[in-house]
Amino acid sequence: MKIKNKIIISHIFNVAFIVMIGFFSIHNIDLVLAKLRFVEIADDLNASFLEMRISEKNYFLYGDNAALAEINEKIKGNEELIESASADILRAIGQDKLAQLRIYQKKYAEAADRIRENKVRNPRLELDLRTNGQKLRDFFKDITQFERRTVSNIIRSSKEILYMVFVFVLLLAAGVGRFVSEKILGPLRAIERLAMSIAKGDFRKIEDISSNDEVGSVIEALNLMSGELKHRGDEIMQSKKLASLGILTAGVAHEMTNPLNNISMIAQNFAEYYRSLSQEKRIEMMDRVAEEAQRIEEVVKGLLDFSKPKEANMKPGNINDAVVKAVKLMQNTLDISNVELHLSIYPSLPAVLLNFNQIQQVFINIIVNAVQAMPSGGKLFIETLQEPEVEAVKVRLRDTGKGISAECLPHIFDPFFTTKGVDGTGLGMSVSYGIIKSHHGNIRVESQPDVGTTFTIELSTYKE
Repeated sequence: MKIKNKIIISHIFNVAFIVMIGFFSIHNIDLVLAKLRFVEIADDLNASFLEMRISEKNYFLYGDNAALAEINEKIKGNEELIESASADILRAIGQDKLAQLRIYQKKYAEAADRIRENKVRNPRLELDLRTNGQKLRDFFKDITQFERRTVSNIIRSSKEILYMVFVFVLLLAAGVGRFVSEKILGPLRAIERLAMSIAKGDFRKIEDISSNDEVGSVIEALNLMSGELKHRGDEIMQSKKLASLGILTAGVAHEMTNPLNNISMIAQNFAEYYRSLSQEKRIEMMDRVAEEAQRIEEVVKGLLDFSKPKEANMKPGNINDAVVKAVKLMQNTLDISNVELHLSIYPSLPAVLLNFNQIQQVFINIIVNAVQAMPSGGKLFIETLQEPEVEAVKVRLRDTGKGISAECLPHIFDPFFTTKGVDGTGLGMSVSYGIIKSHHGNIRVESQPDVGTTFTIELSTYKE
């Protein structure tokens, strides 16, 4: 069933339930009000009846026939009151009791009329008056007490029913909540986990799709997307591997060709002009061969460091120490290059898991790049800071050099990519990138031409 239909049915059920409770409450309230109105009328009738009994006693004690006329007047007033409130009385006590009330009043009035019409006091008629009066009194008393009890019972039963409804609603809400959690929130959490795994490069799928609603359709679409992304990702990865291989090959060829050509030319000249060369010249040519071989060795060493980084052998340590050590090693270079250093060390940084020498090498590589980017001098800002909200420490290195163009910036960590021409191998930042990644950290670069470049290194704090 679609979620939309589930929601509609749920709303219909809730509305029907609320309407049913509303009708029940309104019915009981109306009934209570009707019975309360009858009790009020009954109190008035009872007061009037007490006055009739007083008139009755006056007759028996003093033989006052006017008292009998007062009884008739009171009964007529009661009849008018009953007639005006007959709807409320009828609803409260029913047709039978209303008819019985009228019969008792009629008999009482007739008994009073018979005594008044008879000029001589008749014990039988007087007994009949007393009997009908007593019956009317007992009826008023019984029916009033009964209606009061009925009102109390209705209120008590309504309270009990409302309490049970409250408990039922709570249980229903808990059941609906569990249903929503299992049928809707559960699949949504699975979708969230799938999305997070896709973001991390894990293109798995959600198995056992049991939902036939919109959530099931979304899961199916995500599974298809995950499979397609995995396929496309494999293709992109293969393309990147081929592209990296091409860059690597081109870089190696470029870096090796020049020194090999120089060695070849020196060897040819050495063989051709050997007899005419002086001892000093021969030594000079061999020194040049050694220099070119050293260039080849540095390229190969850098390539090996890039392709097969050494084991990290990481230990807990303070990143501030590595920064300070790197600055001390580079201080002479900074002074000679007329680079003004601004060092800001955050005190009491938490420890990080690191290989001290490798992290120090990263800082030295970045400082060297900064010096080379400021041939006429400039400023280098190095600061360490803590990121407690992400449990990490950061090192930010910013120079005021010539910067990196937007076209070159995405390739700054590519192997053999360099903006220094023949003065660089293009492996320093690639090796630095590999070191930071082996420390499970992040390194970012931001740059603007003629403004400067900023490298930000982030490492997670150490937890025992």
